[in-house]
Amino acid sequence: MRCTEIVRILEIMRLWEGGHSQREIAASVKCGKTTVGEVQRRCREAGLSYPEAVEMTNGAIRALLYGSEATTTAAPGKDCPDFESVHTWIKAGKRRNVRYAWEEYRLNNPEGLGYSQYCKRYHQWREATGKTVTMAQTHDPGKEMYVDWMGDTLDCVVDPVSGALQTAHFFVAVLGCSGYPYVEAYPDEGAESWLSGHVDAFEYMGGVPRVVIPDNCKTAVTKPNYYDPALNPAYLDLARHYGVAVIPARVKKPKDKAIVEGSVGWLETWLLEWLRGQQFFSFAELNREIIKRVKALADRPFQERPGSRAKDFEEIDKPALLPLPKTQFEQARYVIRHVPDNYHVEYENYYYSAPFTLYKQEVTIRATATTVEIINSNRERVALHQRRYSGSRYVTQPAHMPEKHRRQLESSKRTGLDYLEWATTIGESTRTVIERMLKAQEFEMTAFRACMGVLQCAKKFSPEKLEKACGQALQMGSPCYTTVRSLLNSPPPQKRPARPLPVHENLRNPAEFA
Repeated sequence: MRCTEIVRILEIMRLWEGGHSQREIAASVKCGKTTVGEVQRRCREAGLSYPEAVEMTNGAIRALLYGSEATTTAAPGKDCPDFESVHTWIKAGKRRNVRYAWEEYRLNNPEGLGYSQYCKRYHQWREATGKTVTMAQTHDPGKEMYVDWMGDTLDCVVDPVSGALQTAHFFVAVLGCSGYPYVEAYPDEGAESWLSGHVDAFEYMGGVPRVVIPDNCKTAVTKPNYYDPALNPAYLDLARHYGVAVIPARVKKPKDKAIVEGSVGWLETWLLEWLRGQQFFSFAELNREIIKRVKALADRPFQERPGSRAKDFEEIDKPALLPLPKTQFEQARYVIRHVPDNYHVEYENYYYSAPFTLYKQEVTIRATATTVEIINSNRERVALHQRRYSGSRYVTQPAHMPEKHRRQLESSKRTGLDYLEWATTIGESTRTVIERMLKAQEFEMTAFRACMGVLQCAKKFSPEKLEKACGQALQMGSPCYTTVRSLLNSPPPQKRPARPLPVHENLRNPAEFA
């Protein structure tokens, strides 16, 4: 028995009732005489005529002529599994498959379906319930750009120092509507390479799409989730700079980004195979050759429709792209630090100051090639430093220091000229005392503390009293800190006129000693 298509059955019935022979009918509908005879027999048994069949649905005709034979059932005496539960169980586990499900089924049903029949009926069930159908994807011009790393790598870059071969990893970006590709080689698949690939792809395309669709790689997504994925902070910075939405593809759903998956396979054949066997002495040299090759591939005509990727890009995608921002994106790296007791947080062996009030608190460092930014727990920037690559390992802003530390820092940076200028604001005598104190030392730096001590006295006693004490110290011929401080603490007693000696007979006339 053969169950043919309903259209063919209707044609057999029409020709049969028109008086044609089985041979003529078989030749007309392209089937065997046996099939024609089988259909005629079933129509006679069912009492079905051609005019009646034309008014019936396909399912009704199939059920009338073939009954239960038209449906898929388990073998007699064998239970058919609940394939809905089986399908749900397989999809719920990363490493579950049909073979494992069948073995579990046979443990409870030793006389049940064999593996081949189990697979056949499971796949028939999937097809009947629409589990295998796919959705046709449509792409708006300039809207989406799909990004990914190629699965294949090449050892094709020669290290100029050691002569060893370096592995090239290939970043791929493809526009959704035209399929126009961009490829760039990097020595690794790290975050800096990932972000650089995006920046260069936007520049190469001459514009920015509205949506970027990456895979769920660590450089893009720190926490995969269909409803609320957590993006890498540096990747989020890039999205904000270019004004694009980043919508990661679903985990283990390659059809969500079929355009880039197909382009990766196409490029692995036509680009990587072309590069295989060649050697380059820098990644810049390799990327120049890649751009030439990719442009040539994009110009190739489509096999099944007119045009090419390059032509579609120029006519459809490029006019719809958003303009590039005026400034190019500067990559940033984020690290978490706790502020230590010296209120300087470390980044790549250099220490940058944060406000001392953040001691023991957690802060985030956002570092670019030129700046180091410190952000508190409220996402507020509390410090901004120029990034240091050489010189002193500590970078300090005085505003971040406690008052005591700030005064000490200011004093450590003063020179002899600074002390003289400070003394001038108090008075001439004070300046003269400081000048002599500086000259009295072989190295004037050794007098700085004493100078500071003298000048600080103006705060405790007043500038007028300090000026007077310095004048007295100069008259005494002792311009030093100890004398000035002593004069300020206990000023010398005023001189009194000498009292005349009393007249006495034992006193001799002073003229006698002349």
